Amino acid sequence: MVPSHDEGEVGPTEFVKLNNQFVVPIVQADRVAALVVLSLSLETQAGARERVFEREPKLRDMFLRVLFDHANMGGFDGSFTRPGKLDVLRQSLADVAQKELGDDVESVLITDIARQDN
Repeated sequence: MVPSHDEGEVGPTEFVKLNNQFVVPIVQADRVAALVVLSLSLETQAGARERVFEREPKLRDMFLRVLFDHANMGGFDGSFTRPGKLDVLRQSLADVAQKELGDDVESVLITDIARQDN
């Protein structure tokens, strides 16, 4: 556990790595042109790990919706690892995580990302 350095946050946080990677198809001209594979972790208030894993199926569904929307808007096209593009994605993922888990979630971290073109 590490102390949080967010504004107004005093308590310690911990990092919870979600069990499986996320696979996002990139569809162009009605065919899968590429796959994006991501690993995500949540920065949570200390002690929230069990709650994250209890809600993981719901979180995964919500995250996949965000990831598919991001892909459909071209978020994984071109220089998709530019900070601005990934910041938008991180914030969208954090928003749905906070909707499900409330203030227990500080942020969502993209710990691995790769794109494989077909």
